[in-house]
Parts: sequence; C-alpha cells; structure tokens
Amino acid sequence: MSIINSRIKPFNATAYRNGQFVPVSNQTLKDKWSVIVFYPADFTFVCPTELGDLADRYAEFQQLGVEIYNVSTDTHFTHKAWHDTSDTIGKIAYPMIGDPTQAISRHFDVLVEEEGMALRGTFVVNPAGEIKLCEIHDNGIGRDAGELLRKVQAAQYVAAHPSEVCAAKWSPGAQTLKPSLDLIGKI
Repeated sequence: MSIINSRIKPFNATAYRNGQFVPVSNQTLKDKWSVIVFYPADFTFVCPTELGDLADRYAEFQQLGVEIYNVSTDTHFTHKAWHDTSDTIGKIAYPMIGDPTQAISRHFDVLVEEEGMALRGTFVVNPAGEIKLCEIHDNGIGRDAGELLRKVQAAQYVAAHPSEVCAAKWSPGAQTLKPSLDLIGKI
C-alpha cells in the first residue's frame, strides 16, 4: 500500500523549540499544512546544511501556513544541545522532534533498523492529516528547501483546484493543466 494519501499514524513526542521543550503529536499537525523532515542524527555533516537551509526559508513556509518539523532518533535534549552549540542549527525556530523510541520513524517507514537512525525522508501532510508528498533519500544526498517550498505550493494549489494539475517546474502564477480527452497526446 502506498503511503501517499494515507493518514499519518498517531504519535506523541517532545520537541525542542525556542528554548522550550514542547509536546508534539499527530493532533498538533491537524488543520494546517505540515512538512516533516527526517534525518539521521544530530552533530553530523549533511544534516545541518539541510536544516539550516530550511531555517533560512522558514518565513516563506510560514507565509503559506505551513509548519516545519524535523525528526531524528535523537532526544529532545540532544536537539537542545545541538541548537545551543551550532550557529547553523541555532537559527532553527521550528520544532525539533526527538524520536528516541524510533516509533515515528517506523510509522513513516524511514527507519534503518540496524542503525537505529532514519533515512532522509520528507513528507508534506495536508490539514486532514493525509500525506501528499513523500521523498526518501539515501543519507548521503542532501535536500533543497527551495524545491520543497515549490512542491508545497503545488500541493496547496492542487488541493484548492482539484480539476487542475501542476506540470514539471510549475511555480505559482504559471499555467496549470486541466486533464481532459482534448489534452491527450498534445503535450
């Protein structure tokens, strides 16, 4: 069964955010767009480049009504320590979820069991709690917040305009497609 259009499974966790430990659950994600970004571990190499990129673009996601959550199998205490000691991670204002039980990573099928760490998984979840985008990378391949932002905009557009679809490289304001018999073989 595909994870696309499935509902996220129930979870409860603690996140580090803006100097505080805060509870986060599947209920926290209800009624708004969410981006959940899994990564292998704190104090690593590719991870801070990605999370810093998201931090730099966080305001743009917020303008779209989107909350970002990052998740690793580290604890929320480790997230705080990393936030306090790294200039790049110190820029993060979105919740940093600890998943030491690995339950959330398992729910999203990104856990590498024998390592106890997650793959680089990116999930866009709509306000109904349905997964609309899923990308899972090998841990040596970094992600781009700008491309993720474009994909979120496309997911939001399609949700608001269900009879239209967004073609490759679509961006807000660009023409969309309206699937029909007249369009077949003409693209």
